[in-house]
Amino acid sequence: MTFLSAELLWILLIAPLLPLLYVLALRRKKSAALRFSNMALIKEAMAGQHGFRRHFPPALLFVALLAMLAAIARPSAIITLPSERATVILAMDVSGSMRAADVAPTRMDVAKAAARTFVADQPRTTRIGLVAFSTSAMITQDPTIAHDDVVAAIDALRPQRFTAVGSGLVAALQSIFPDADLDLSGLSGRRPTLEAAPLGKVKDEAKPQFQPVPPGSNSSAVIVLLSDGRTNAGIEPLDAARLAADRGVRVFTVGFGTPEGGTVDFGGGWMRTQLDEETLKAIAKMTGARYFNAKTEADLKEVYNALTTQFVSETKRTEITAIGAGLALLLLSLAAILSLVWSSRVG
Repeated sequence: MTFLSAELLWILLIAPLLPLLYVLALRRKKSAALRFSNMALIKEAMAGQHGFRRHFPPALLFVALLAMLAAIARPSAIITLPSERATVILAMDVSGSMRAADVAPTRMDVAKAAARTFVADQPRTTRIGLVAFSTSAMITQDPTIAHDDVVAAIDALRPQRFTAVGSGLVAALQSIFPDADLDLSGLSGRRPTLEAAPLGKVKDEAKPQFQPVPPGSNSSAVIVLLSDGRTNAGIEPLDAARLAADRGVRVFTVGFGTPEGGTVDFGGGWMRTQLDEETLKAIAKMTGARYFNAKTEADLKEVYNALTTQFVSETKRTEITAIGAGLALLLLSLAAILSLVWSSRVG
């Protein structure tokens, strides 16, 4: 715990004087009682039988005053609170393997249904965007608090052909940082080449050089990436993950399917699909996030529920003066009540 106005902590120096004043007051009361009749002495002796009750309210009052004095210095602590300005980018695999019917009615239908539920469960202040990736990657919905627009974009998703996880990550980062110059010059790729519009801008040498931040340090933006296959197009996934890690953006990855994979019918031909769990785990680890596996519709819904509690929060230093003041008020009230109740019983 730290104090935002630590220079006011000197006020606490008067705290030791309070018990001393209380002891002196008790001695003066005892001396005064000796001047009266024996009946007064008897009552004083009877009051001694309630020593604990007699001193407990003043002790509460002392602690309450300490809390009030500490609150003046504005205490603060690092705590985790629900984020009011979170940005969540859903990056969804729309490759041809998402047409597989091993999860009825199809993987794509199940993934879209789970994504719609996920969007509905987010706070209205959360900005949500949508990226779809297949042979290429495309921002289909910029981050917005108009969640109905995000749902409409999810409904419009259709399976395409290849899988470009890395390109999907880069598109998601461009959605989070629309004005940033993402340097893609050093990234390796796979065929077929990226077909979407350029996701990064030409690097301007006149601008200050980008300075990486610790992985996972961005508390206001995350990416949720769902894939059911292995990258065979676009940018290398781990190269794109490094871009996210350098910007502090966590990438929660969801593997939909099994490592053994299956086959998908492509107009009379067959294509084998296989989940690349190792790459998805590496992406999550590199960016300070987590990997989840979902083999069924129920699994996918549980994953999205877990994700909601994972990242719609931020850890930051927060002033807790109100807590100290509230504690002081509670103790003062309790001391007053006990003092009234116990003194009336003694009398």
